[in-house]
Amino acid sequence: MKEVILYTDGACSYNPGPGGYAAILKYRTAERVISGGEAETTNNRMELLAVIEGLKALKEACSVTVYSDSAYVVNAFEMGWLNSWVKNEWRAADKKPVKNADLWKALYELCGKHLVRFNKVKGHADDELNNRCDKLARSEAAKFPAPEPAELPAGTPQ
Repeated sequence: MKEVILYTDGACSYNPGPGGYAAILKYRTAERVISGGEAETTNNRMELLAVIEGLKALKEACSVTVYSDSAYVVNAFEMGWLNSWVKNEWRAADKKPVKNADLWKALYELCGKHLVRFNKVKGHADDELNNRCDKLARSEAAKFPAPEPAELPAGTPQ
């Protein structure tokens, strides 16, 4: 089974607002960069899309080590939240529907096709690939117009 490294990051201005995601896949000496964005989204959705799009790019089942600065993504796997959500028919411990269930379902399915391990990295630190993902994600988010001041969430500095 091929051993692949996947670095991911998401970014979102105003949260909700314009957002971007980036993934860098590494296999031996080869590297593939994937990025995109949405005009109206959240940071958590972009963090999830980064991992999803990275895994979707794999042509065959692989052993994948994912490096992410998103506690939201990493903790869902490492702390067993995702398995609980599946068992509870996509409801959280408070019995409310899981936020971003559409993306969590897609990611859960992709993780069933690959052997995936998650590692939390410190964001905006000295990790070159995480920093590249962050820069790419912010660049993707910047392609969309910022919301008008009247549309900004309460408490956002103007």
